[in-house]
Amino acid sequence: MPPQIDTGVAYLLWCICLFGFCGGQRFYAGKIGSGLLYLFTFGLFGFGQLIDLALIPGMVNERNQTLRGRYLGYAPQPDVGAVAATTPPMQKLLRAAKANGGTLSLAQAALHTELEPAALQALLKQAQQLEYAEVTNDPQTGAVRYRFDV
Repeated sequence: MPPQIDTGVAYLLWCICLFGFCGGQRFYAGKIGSGLLYLFTFGLFGFGQLIDLALIPGMVNERNQTLRGRYLGYAPQPDVGAVAATTPPMQKLLRAAKANGGTLSLAQAALHTELEPAALQALLKQAQQLEYAEVTNDPQTGAVRYRFDV
């Protein structure tokens, strides 16, 4: 996480002007030029220091954005184009069948595809229509099995 500056610290540095050192809040906010100007002119004869009471939050936010941009390599922008790579349910089903020797039960298919029962039934029906799978029965238990040619 990039370093950030705090508004409270900037206000504390502003208070140092009461002892003759003006512009500390500007140095802290990364505004070196105006900080030097405030230092040598006693905060623009006190008027600049008073105006800075209202400007400090904006200076702090601007500095924090600059620091975030510097540490990330670019200015902060929402990530619009990134889409999570998801595997289509049919691919999950075929990979599961391959891992289980080409035969899946309904429960195994549900486990691997993470689909709701209605969507799973539609997917298995589509696999049959595409001739990826055929419905068979387990010879010992008679349970329904889907046999895939993978």
